[in-house]
Amino acid sequence: MPSVADRLVRYAPPPRAVDWSILVVVLFSAGTGLYSFTVGVPDGFGWLWVWSHRVVGVVLVPLLAFKIARVRQRLTDPGRWQRSTALSVATLMVASATLATGVAWGVVGLVWIAVWPLLAVHVGLGLLLVPLILAHMRTRFRLPRRRDVAERRVALKYFGLLAAGALAVRLGDAATRIAGAPGADRRFTGSKPTEGEGNGSFPVTMWVADDPDPIDVSSYELRVRGLVETPLRLDYADLVDGPTATEEALLDCTSGWYTVQSWGGIRVGDLLDSVAVDESAAYVRFVSVTGYRWSLPIEEARDALLATHVGGERLTHGHGAPVRLVAPGRRGFQWVKWVTRIDVRERSDPAQWIVTLVSGFD
Repeated sequence: MPSVADRLVRYAPPPRAVDWSILVVVLFSAGTGLYSFTVGVPDGFGWLWVWSHRVVGVVLVPLLAFKIARVRQRLTDPGRWQRSTALSVATLMVASATLATGVAWGVVGLVWIAVWPLLAVHVGLGLLLVPLILAHMRTRFRLPRRRDVAERRVALKYFGLLAAGALAVRLGDAATRIAGAPGADRRFTGSKPTEGEGNGSFPVTMWVADDPDPIDVSSYELRVRGLVETPLRLDYADLVDGPTATEEALLDCTSGWYTVQSWGGIRVGDLLDSVAVDESAAYVRFVSVTGYRWSLPIEEARDALLATHVGGERLTHGHGAPVRLVAPGRRGFQWVKWVTRIDVRERSDPAQWIVTLVSGFD
């Protein structure tokens, strides 16, 4: 009677197709995973990127099973080990850990491993997997042949894998809701809610190296400049005692949690009106004391808030005091903390993506 491994080999797509499929799935998962960090609302196709990331991640499981079943003898027989075997084992271990942390985060929600949330561990492992899988493919580089991908039965196998992945995701969500698991009340992004109001009701998270010392409000200054007729300088008292606005907005952090809070501060549109924006202005850039920055289209920026309070309390340093950006519909990493400068610009700032990785480093 054939073993489970023999059956997997028999029903698997051609070997070269499996190898290249694993590469495509890993790259697609990394791309959709990173892109999903920018999705704040389920409108349009935003939800589709998040959902497809989960489905394709599930498809990686049988693909790895096909691969392991085919090469099991080379892995278990020391006499057949090669220099590339260690790389193969490392790649398999990282792939397995990536899948395990992704599933665990989906089921249990917000969990911390040492100082990192489980989702951050999953992302880190996923990014590490990309160069490992590329290096592994290089050791046994073989282009797929036409018959490896073009035959009807091969296409049906891949259709079956995708259909099974989609079904597994739906069944997993249903089982989580029925069981009342912690991850059952997640948003479409996967983030789990926190409870309560004010500073103490949601985690303090720092983006990469952004961890400045507390800001002395007596010397703090907010500058509004760029394509404006009358550049403006405001101190903390101007912000706290000036025109106030409140808004209930949802902050969805890419570390895997979200919170709905009442934010208080000054509407960005009011600031822009006070400085007489030039007609050529199209974007507003918010810059942190760390050098971190993010830009919003000017019409969206007008509806944003420069918050000094949350839940009726003054913001704490960890949550962005003296002033942080509140941008409804955007993910948490775009809600710039410790805002010290507002630039009115004609164009967006593509370098902001690079700055997210280097800001805060001395």
